[in-house]
Amino acid sequence: MDAQGIAPFELYAIRYARHGGRKAHDNYIGPVDFHDADSDLEYYVWVARRNDEVYVIDTGFDQHSAQERGRELLMPVKDGLALVGVAAESVEHIILTHLHYDHAGTLDQFPKAKFHIQDAETAYVTGRCMCHPALRHPFDVEDIVSFVRKLYGGQVAFHRGDTELAPGLTLHLVGGHTAGLQVVRVWTKRGWVVIASDATHLYGNIEHQIPFPAVYNVGDMLEGHNLVRRLADSPQHIIPGHDPQVMHRYPEMSPETAGKVVRLDVAPNNPAK
Repeated sequence: MDAQGIAPFELYAIRYARHGGRKAHDNYIGPVDFHDADSDLEYYVWVARRNDEVYVIDTGFDQHSAQERGRELLMPVKDGLALVGVAAESVEHIILTHLHYDHAGTLDQFPKAKFHIQDAETAYVTGRCMCHPALRHPFDVEDIVSFVRKLYGGQVAFHRGDTELAPGLTLHLVGGHTAGLQVVRVWTKRGWVVIASDATHLYGNIEHQIPFPAVYNVGDMLEGHNLVRRLADSPQHIIPGHDPQVMHRYPEMSPETAGKVVRLDVAPNNPAK
C-alpha cells in the first residue's frame, strides 16, 4: 500500500485471439525501418482486481466476428476471464475503452454489469461519422445495437474526460483512434500502470511516435501517446492494446495459464525482447 494509502490492484492481460500475416503498412502510417515493424496483432481483455473489487476492461469478440473478420479466436472471452477466477455472469463493472468490434462484443454475456464509457464515443458511433464506410468498418452494428439495449436497460455509466472510478483506478479520454477512446490508469504494487488499449496498438507506435492506420484523428492519436507517457510511471508501465510482446515481457499467471494470461502488476521479466 502506497500512493497516499491506496491499496494496489492485481492486473492481468488475457490473450483471447490473434491476427497473423500483417506487414508494416498494416500497423504504421508511413515508412518504417525498425525491427518490430512486421508484428502481428494479439487481442486482449484485461482485469483489475482488488479483493472483492473487479473491473473488466473490454469484452472482446466472439467466433462469429472472428470468422467474418478473418481472425483466430483462441478462446471465448468468458473462458479467459474464468482463468483468473472471474465469472462473466457476476461482473459488476466493465470499462469499454471504445466500441470497435474487438473491444465491445459479447456484451450480452455480462447481465449484471455496468458499462463505463465516454460521452464522446457514443456520440461518435451514432452520429454522422458513421456515414463513412472507412470510419464505421471497425464497428459491428449488432454490437452497437447490443450496447444501446444495455443503455436502455440502465446499465451504462457515461463519463466526460478524466474520472476516478475507485481509488487507484481512473479513466482518461484520449481520442485519436476513435473520437471517444479512453485509457485506464491502475495503481499496482509496481506503481501506476496504464492500459493504453488502442491509444497505441503496438510498442512500436508509441516508442517511435508513428500512428496506427485505423485512426479518426491523427493529431489526437499522437497527443494521446504523450498523455499515456505522462500517466504511466515509466515506459515499462505502458501496456499496448495488441502487441504480442506483452505475452513475452510479462510473467505468466501460472504454468496452467502459459500463453493465455500474464500479470501486469509485477515488473516485466523480459522488458526489451
